[in-house]
Amino acid sequence: MARPTARITLIEVVLGLGMLAVLVRAAELQLVEGGKWRAEAEQARQERRVLEARRGGIYDRNGVPLAVTQEYFHVGIAPNELRDLPGDGKVVARALGMPLPSVMRDLRTKKWVAYRGPFSGLQIQPLREIRGVHLDGEFARHAPSGSLASAVIGALKPDSAKGASGIELALNDVLTGTPGLAVLLKDRAGRRYDSPSRLQREPVPGKDVYLTIDAELQEIAERALDEAMTRYEASGGDIVILDPHTGELLALASRKTVDGRLVANRATFFTDPFEPGSTAKLFTAAGLLARQRVKPGDAVPVTDGQLVMQVNSRGATRTITDAHKTNGNITLAEAIKISSNVAMALFSSRLTAVEQFESLRDFGFGSPTGVEFPSETRGVLRMPDKWDGYSKASIAMGYEIQVTPVQLATAYASIANDGILLTPTLVKEIRSPGGRVEYAHQPEPVRRAVSPAVAHTLRDYLRSVLEEGGTAEGARLSNYSLAGKTGTAVKAVGKGYVQGRYTASFAAIFPADDPQLVVVVKIDDPRGAHYGGETAAPLTRSMLEEALAARQSAIDRLRLVEPAGAEPGVAAGAPRPVEREEPPEQRTVVVLPVSSAQPARTRTLVPGVAGGSIRRAANALHRRGFRVAVYGHGKVTRTTPAAGDSASVGSLVSVWAE
Repeated sequence: MARPTARITLIEVVLGLGMLAVLVRAAELQLVEGGKWRAEAEQARQERRVLEARRGGIYDRNGVPLAVTQEYFHVGIAPNELRDLPGDGKVVARALGMPLPSVMRDLRTKKWVAYRGPFSGLQIQPLREIRGVHLDGEFARHAPSGSLASAVIGALKPDSAKGASGIELALNDVLTGTPGLAVLLKDRAGRRYDSPSRLQREPVPGKDVYLTIDAELQEIAERALDEAMTRYEASGGDIVILDPHTGELLALASRKTVDGRLVANRATFFTDPFEPGSTAKLFTAAGLLARQRVKPGDAVPVTDGQLVMQVNSRGATRTITDAHKTNGNITLAEAIKISSNVAMALFSSRLTAVEQFESLRDFGFGSPTGVEFPSETRGVLRMPDKWDGYSKASIAMGYEIQVTPVQLATAYASIANDGILLTPTLVKEIRSPGGRVEYAHQPEPVRRAVSPAVAHTLRDYLRSVLEEGGTAEGARLSNYSLAGKTGTAVKAVGKGYVQGRYTASFAAIFPADDPQLVVVVKIDDPRGAHYGGETAAPLTRSMLEEALAARQSAIDRLRLVEPAGAEPGVAAGAPRPVEREEPPEQRTVVVLPVSSAQPARTRTLVPGVAGGSIRRAANALHRRGFRVAVYGHGKVTRTTPAAGDSASVGSLVSVWAE
């Protein structure tokens, strides 16, 4: 009997030990490793997902979208979850634009149907309420206005929602929203399904940025620059248009070619300084007037448009020449009007190097403007102790100094703004996702560059440049006054200057007596005609004519109207005598633009403009005295009234393009 008893005892011991091992393991799993296995189970059944936030939009000053983020969707369908497979299949096929037989075949043969798309929010709207349809959204950046102002807007990093250049980079923190967080549940097959109760944090969209850019002026500037590049076979160019009283940049266009190929998205108006040539003569003149080194009637002698200067104690000389051989005594005003290098070199000797340097620094040269744009250069303005015996004369002519187009425009804006230098800006407003204005730009004065009296005198000098005998005589507007200064600089390549290669420029103030715009045009390496008065100045005139004829423009036309009772033939915006002060006369609104050469109710023929560019069409109609409304882009196809029809001067002509 002992042996069976021993066997039973052994079996009981073994079973007891086995049960003890099970209990120990169970305790270990529950008490020691419970957290680990619980986490693995949760991970197998749940997926934590970061919900991307919509990036804020970028708009022009009037709300025209320039860069916006749109949501796109991928569609996943679990056929076993559909309540009405045939009916739901029809809705899916219709919404996604897919063949119904193909969709039904997928739904009947597959456990999970994935349509990657991507599909727009409008397309997937009918699918939102269908049980078994799962939507996976993603964001994509788009430019509704095409390449308009692309150099200003910039770009995003590849495969990233972070800014890489331009405003996208400069205001990345403003445009970037706050991501949300959700937990997606999975079934035993690993398929995901949404649970509203599992949304832990809603994504917060980024803020919207409204630029100071005016889309209408921007398009005019870019189109004009493209035509100038073709007409003059130029290697590049820049156009800057800004409001002198606020510092708001209204249009910024740039083009640059490398080895004959156009390089896209180059913001050269901020990053590529150039020697401004004669457009910088005005700032030496400002220093002379501010320090009263020139009195009314003061003149310097010019002989045959040449001056031989001794530049060091060893007797080395440099010869300064004028493009136009001038003889006689020349005043400072005349030196600006005819752009005399010799006269400006002689006048500059009345300033010390430090005084001339300080005058240029007062206008902002040699330091960044402070605009909200990455990689803005400060230009080149050497300290006076690094100047040689020729530097004062050279700088007075616009050499040995480098400025960006925006710096030059900002400096001219201070003259238009009665001597106050403002910080230029690209940002007009920043708004919350709900539309609340969180930031609105206010003019930011930097310093007083010159007194109001000096600024007025300088504007008079600039006005004379467009009068008969001035270097920009061909840029005059028929009905409005314009002030400006031409510039033509021989380009420096390496350590020397290359004859035959030029930078042509024109800086303008419009209108001359009540400034609303400052325009700077720069053309690199123009072929054939190379003077600023032959290239950049006429281009400025064409842009202003087109802006005046546009349906919507940053130009305040009410400020351009002619006062009632004004002397016949005196154009709006033209200088008027101010020797007596009288109560302001009542102002009347007139249709703009109106040619002063034609009576108010005259009828004339509509010219044929079909087949040409919109700008040429607008100019032709403007010269006849018509107002212009433009519809479309590209080549002009027709006008209403049609070419050859008779219409009243001042009436509206609609231009239809492709």
